[in-house]
Amino acid sequence: MFQVKTAVRLAIRQVIHHEQHELLLAKLLVENVKKIKQISSLADVEFRVFSEWGDDGIIQWLIHNIFIPNKTFIEFGVKDYRESNTRFLMMNNNWSGFVMDGSEKNVSKIKTAEYYCRYELITAAVFIDCDNINRLILSQPFDRNVGLLHIDLDGNDYWIWDKISVISPVIVIVEYNSIFGIERAITVPYDKNFTRTKAHYSNLYFGASLSALHLLAKQKGYAFIGCNSAGNNAYFIKNEALNEVVREISLEEGYVVSKFRESRDPNGKLSYAAGPARLDLIKGMPVYNVITRQLEVI
Repeated sequence: MFQVKTAVRLAIRQVIHHEQHELLLAKLLVENVKKIKQISSLADVEFRVFSEWGDDGIIQWLIHNIFIPNKTFIEFGVKDYRESNTRFLMMNNNWSGFVMDGSEKNVSKIKTAEYYCRYELITAAVFIDCDNINRLILSQPFDRNVGLLHIDLDGNDYWIWDKISVISPVIVIVEYNSIFGIERAITVPYDKNFTRTKAHYSNLYFGASLSALHLLAKQKGYAFIGCNSAGNNAYFIKNEALNEVVREISLEEGYVVSKFRESRDPNGKLSYAAGPARLDLIKGMPVYNVITRQLEVI
């Protein structure tokens, strides 16, 4: 037992040492990104520390180029927070935050992590829906003008953002389903208990098209500034926060098609469908058109 505990302690120390090294190197990347004032796309400022893709760099570029009165963030669907779009923001910039995930096990891992006592991070294990989202946000002592909101639910993302009314974040990042394209403003129909892995065996039926999110953003007073190069996260900025550096672009300019090959076969095994074949797998599934407010099929 003693040997096992010693091995665990050593493993934890190695992880901490590795992360400290990553944070130190990342400071050099941050300094480079801060100097960039003209970009052709958000991909120009990407880098990855704790984010799954290059979003850490995009977020650093944004917070150094727009005015953000409150250094706070809220993020949904963080899993165990090992890969997250706000963790570097917390550890590098000392922002305060509130993160939620539907798994008690994941939230328990966050609370026992080495960083948890070093930063002002609030966690909750809860399955988010339209009935509880505003109440959950109001349960925390954040100013209405939150610095950053990231919605990554693999399902009801459109509906949850539409429902949020108690905060007005400066930056909003929302996951989109690039398989849906940009020709149609569609989302999966709202289902309080929506679970991506159960909704369709392919694991490709979830979320909303970028067009649907773009229209919702306009209604809420936000401008679209682009997507990450992975083609899964869309970035929106409060209209009044835009400036000569951070500018609105068109839907066509900013849309990025993902290359993920995460499809499953009926037995749950990876099938690696790519390109248009991904859309073929979910043909006939119901979607809600946010313009006509009618159900259609893919």
